[in-house]
Amino acid sequence: MATAISGGRAGPVLHPRVCAVLTALSCVVHLGLAASGHHEAWLGILMIALAAVCIPCTVHIWRHSRVGALHQVTGSALAMVTLHAVLLLGAGGSGHAHGGRPASNAVDSSGTVALSGSAGLLLVIALEITTALLASTLVARLRRVRAQSI
Repeated sequence: MATAISGGRAGPVLHPRVCAVLTALSCVVHLGLAASGHHEAWLGILMIALAAVCIPCTVHIWRHSRVGALHQVTGSALAMVTLHAVLLLGAGGSGHAHGGRPASNAVDSSGTVALSGSAGLLLVIALEITTALLASTLVARLRRVRAQSI
């Protein structure tokens, strides 16, 4: 457990960094999906907006381990898990539609490996569950560190 004193407060160092990196990775995935054009325009705009909302939280977690930002990341990640699970289950396990086109196959026409709709949704769900778990356990660690310093 790496801890350091920053600004007069002791606290974990590696845990917030990993949490911030996963949150940033989620932002990058959303931006990449929005730019890929596999979704309708309104959904791409929504993904860009979600990434824009999460970027400040990433910075706050990296720099200061702010509990409010961690709560927001946890809530957003759990909302994403729910949304993607509904998409997965609502599509009969075959993935969601991509702008009126069928879900991608394992290998696309150019020979590059691509994930099916279901596999992609499961990976997003795993990423978001991991993000929520890291953020919520970091809140618990920060509370314990603050309680010990009083």
